Amino acid sequence: MTSETRTPDKWLMLGVSMLGQVAGTIFVNGAPFLITFLRDDRGLSLREAGVIVAAPFVGITVSLVVWGLVVDRIGERASMTIGLAVVTAGAVGAAFSTSLTALALWFLLGGIGAGSTNSASGRVVVGWFPAHRRGTAMGIRQTALPLGVGSAALLIPNLVEADGLRTTLLVVGGITLAAAVSCATLIVDPPRPTRAQAADAGQLANPYRRDHRLARIHLASALLVVPQFTVWTYMLVWLIDDKGWSTFAASALVASTQVLGAGGRIAAGWWSDHVGSRLGPMRVVAIAAATTMLALGLLSGTPLGIALIVIATAITVADNGLAFTSVAEIGGPFWSGRAMGLQNTGQYVVSALVPPVVGALVEGRGYGFAFAAVAIFPLLAIPLVPVRGERRAA
Repeated sequence: MTSETRTPDKWLMLGVSMLGQVAGTIFVNGAPFLITFLRDDRGLSLREAGVIVAAPFVGITVSLVVWGLVVDRIGERASMTIGLAVVTAGAVGAAFSTSLTALALWFLLGGIGAGSTNSASGRVVVGWFPAHRRGTAMGIRQTALPLGVGSAALLIPNLVEADGLRTTLLVVGGITLAAAVSCATLIVDPPRPTRAQAADAGQLANPYRRDHRLARIHLASALLVVPQFTVWTYMLVWLIDDKGWSTFAASALVASTQVLGAGGRIAAGWWSDHVGSRLGPMRVVAIAAATTMLALGLLSGTPLGIALIVIATAITVADNGLAFTSVAEIGGPFWSGRAMGLQNTGQYVVSALVPPVVGALVEGRGYGFAFAAVAIFPLLAIPLVPVRGERRAA
C-alpha cells in the first residue's frame, strides 16, 4: 500500500517542482536587485539597503530544517503549496508596506516560505525518477537557482525603475501565486511505504545514528560552497578592477557563465547515472575545484586567468546536485526532507561568510592570493566524501 495511486508523467513533476523553486528564487535572490532603487529613491545607505534585502536570505536559512520536517510529515505537494502561498503573502505585504521595517519583515516572511521549495522539489525528483536517471533529473532541477537568478536580474531592476516598488513586488507575487496553484493542482506526491511498513524495513530509524555518511557529505558540501561563492561574488569586480573590463562586458560574461554552470550541473548528474555513483564524481569535482582555484590564483595575472575563472564557474557548482541526490537517497522516504534541509542550511551559512572573509583577503593580499587560498577548502573536502560507504538506492 502506498500514499498515492496516480502515476503522473515524471518530467511534468520535474517541471512543476522546478517552477516552484524558480519562483521562490526570484523572490529571495531578486531582493539584492532592489539595492540601487532603495538607495536612489528611498535615500538609504548601502548598508541600510543591504540589511533590508538580506531579510529573505535570513528567512530561508532559518526555515530549511523546519520545512524538511514538514515535508517528511505532510508530503511534497502540500508543503510547496503552503510555502509558496507564504511567499506570495510576503510579496504582497511588502508591496503595501508603509515603513522600511515592515518591508524587511515581509521580506523575512517570504524567505521563510521559500524554504519549502528546496526539500520538497528535491523529494519530488528523487521519488518519481528511478535511480539510473535520478542524477540527471536532479542536475536539471538544480538549474532552478541560476534560472531564478537570471530571471530576477532581467525582471526586477528594469520593472522597479519603470513602475516602482509596489508594481514590481506585485508582479513577483503573481509569479509565486501561479507557482503555488501549479503545485497544488499538478504535483502528485511520490509513493512511499506506510509508517508501519517503513518501521518493518528500518526506514524510520535516524540515518544520522546509523553511520556518518550524511554528516560527512554535509561538511564536504559546505567546504565546496566556498570556491563557488568566491567566483560568484568576485568574478565581476575582478574583471573590472584587475582586467580593466567595462561593466557591461564583465556583466555579460558573468551572466553567460550562469548558463555554463547550469550545464555543469546537468552533466555531473548524467555522469553519476552513467557510472552508478554520486559520491565518486563528487570527489572528482572536489579535486578539480581545488586544482582550478589554485591555477586561477597562480595565473590570475595572465591571459589564462579569464579562461580559468570561466571554467571554475562550471566546476565549482557541479557537486551540488550530486550531494543533494545522495543525501536524499541515504535519508530515505521519512528522513530525506530533514536531511536536505540540513544540507542546504550548512551551505547557506557558509556562503554568507564568504564575501566578507574573501573580501578581506583581496584587500590585504590581492585577488591572486585570495583565489589560491580558497583552493584549500575543496582540498579539505576530498577525504570527507564517503565514497567507500556509498550504497545506491533502488
